[in-house]
Amino acid sequence: MLGRLRFRHGVHPPELKELTARVPIRRLPFPAELVLPLRQHGGKPARAVVRVGDRVERGDTLGEADGFVSTPLHASAAGTVSDLGLWPHPDGSYAPAIRLAVDPASPQALRPRLVPEWTALEPAGLVEAIRQAGVVGLGGAAFPTHVKLSPPKDVKIDTILINGCECEPYLTTDHRTMVEYPERVHLGLRIMMRCLGVGRAMIGIERNKPDALEAIRATLPKDLDVTVHALEVKYPQGAEKMLIESLLDREVPSGKLPMHVGVVVQNVASAATIAEVFETGLPLIERIVTVTGRGVRRPGNFIVPVGTKIRDLVQAAGGLTEDAREIVFGGPMMGAAQASLDIPVLKGTTGVVVLTAADTKPTVSYPCIRCGHCLDACPVFLNPQLLGQLALKERWDEMATNHLADCMLCGCCGYTCPSNIPLPQLFQLAKAALRKRPAA
Repeated sequence: MLGRLRFRHGVHPPELKELTARVPIRRLPFPAELVLPLRQHGGKPARAVVRVGDRVERGDTLGEADGFVSTPLHASAAGTVSDLGLWPHPDGSYAPAIRLAVDPASPQALRPRLVPEWTALEPAGLVEAIRQAGVVGLGGAAFPTHVKLSPPKDVKIDTILINGCECEPYLTTDHRTMVEYPERVHLGLRIMMRCLGVGRAMIGIERNKPDALEAIRATLPKDLDVTVHALEVKYPQGAEKMLIESLLDREVPSGKLPMHVGVVVQNVASAATIAEVFETGLPLIERIVTVTGRGVRRPGNFIVPVGTKIRDLVQAAGGLTEDAREIVFGGPMMGAAQASLDIPVLKGTTGVVVLTAADTKPTVSYPCIRCGHCLDACPVFLNPQLLGQLALKERWDEMATNHLADCMLCGCCGYTCPSNIPLPQLFQLAKAALRKRPAA
């Protein structure tokens, strides 16, 4: 059955997409140096297979997958490995990374490589080709795509949902992908349907992207059961559980995954990347990144080599304004503020938002007044007020009992809190503390 095209709760933050929504995608010049952390995705980081001094070409393997929930890492430019060591990671830690000195004289052409003919491959062969290409979810979570396309044999998938909502303020990466590369989105969807043996797919796009809706509908394949749906503009419409509720009226139970209700959700950019793998043989070595905010002079959408530093992105966008104050990876609702201009772009980096002094929220917090705004906003019906009080007392076990694991850190509670309590940050801290505990 078709859902109600909406979900309960959520918030309506300012969209602020007008800065880049109509700016065409353009390619960023190769920088002098790239930094490629081995931890690019959810799961186990890749394992380095190169040494300092090695010469690599664009698309060569730098790191092998270290387990099933892991993906390879490839060189995003031709050059020489200059260092293997710790480097600042976007999550705030220091992580193993490969530094690559880009060859300024190289034409950055790809090595001749076999382009897989997807129509001749069985589903297992398609999934393996996607794994070898290092494809991960490009909507922000960066979960390895081949894992989603390999559900357990006792789990029946009946529908693929393609997420074109892009509900985060400022970001227009997915928007421009749908407008400029709709055929790739459909080809990637076709390949995923073959991988899963699924006969039905649905594409959800928020109504504030009429040109994307038009482009995707104009290129719909005639031989597949694929429908396009205009969804309510509300945050977090693009979250997997919310999209499933909106399009299919199915509820993912607490502690379960979308596959447990017969659904696989993929981002439009992930679908387009899968198509590119089978069109060119190119692994995931670059992605489209929105560089935006009132803190940069010329916001835009750029094709960026993975490993590009913030400083090179900001330079491409005309540089910082005088009142720039904060740089966020991702959108302002779920993104993380960065402490250095040397932080590199990962496969899952959707955008770089530069906020001005007028955009940043005051950091002073006040006591909770039990107003209930956070309860009304939470899209998974948790009690953020209670969880916040437990977090302040470091009562992690009680937070787990109160379904902390269901929190997706969407930021709705913090956005609505009149006391400016950093609830999402407290929940993230609690999740990290619980992960460090030994398994019982």
